[in-house]
Amino acid sequence: MARQSKRFKFLSEQVANLQPLNVQAAVAKLKTLETSLPKGVKACKFDQSVELAVRLGVDTKQADQMVRGSIVLPHGIGKSKRVLVFAQGDNAAIAQKAGADFVGGAELADKVKAGWTDFDVAIATPDMMGVVGPLGRVLGPRGLMPSPRAGTVTMDVTNAVREYKAGKVEFRAEAAGIVHCVVGKLSFTEAQLAENIEALLKYINTLKPASSKGVYVRSITVSATMSPGIVIAA
Repeated sequence: MARQSKRFKFLSEQVANLQPLNVQAAVAKLKTLETSLPKGVKACKFDQSVELAVRLGVDTKQADQMVRGSIVLPHGIGKSKRVLVFAQGDNAAIAQKAGADFVGGAELADKVKAGWTDFDVAIATPDMMGVVGPLGRVLGPRGLMPSPRAGTVTMDVTNAVREYKAGKVEFRAEAAGIVHCVVGKLSFTEAQLAENIEALLKYINTLKPASSKGVYVRSITVSATMSPGIVIAA
């Protein structure tokens, strides 16, 4: 078992006895953790990402209980994504104008097939799915496969590219029914983080499967890259 650093041990002690907090209070506490470190304990030197973990009362083995979606958060996530677009002709020109980082067709698919995945999101126009379909083995395990449900197979290339460049995020429930999603950076203001979290939670609530019984949102935890989690009242 890995030994905890003095920093993480101290931060864990600060949250160990906390009762579940509302969103605003949880964000406020998270932002004060790094500044509460005692003398001699080094603080994290980079701008940590803030992530929400939501445990849902769903059985992901049932196809009709899979929870997944995508959302443009009110304040983005503090990072511009590298966007690849599979398109040809006029659509390729439109994708480039919208700000896509990589645009192409069969030649780009061959590059991906060879193992290149230096991008954060892949978008495709419907007419390119014959080229993109065989890439499932490479893109699927990395969560990069274009999908109509996620809005990454679309003719509205301009809007799709701009949303992802602005920080649109995708999520899906894992085997244990937990959704993990980045909601910003620790440098965001408390209000920005709180509004992003509330927007995501509101959206997740709209995705409750009709076949899901009992309590839908079981628990909610917010944490930063190098910090312990703080429980938010569900």
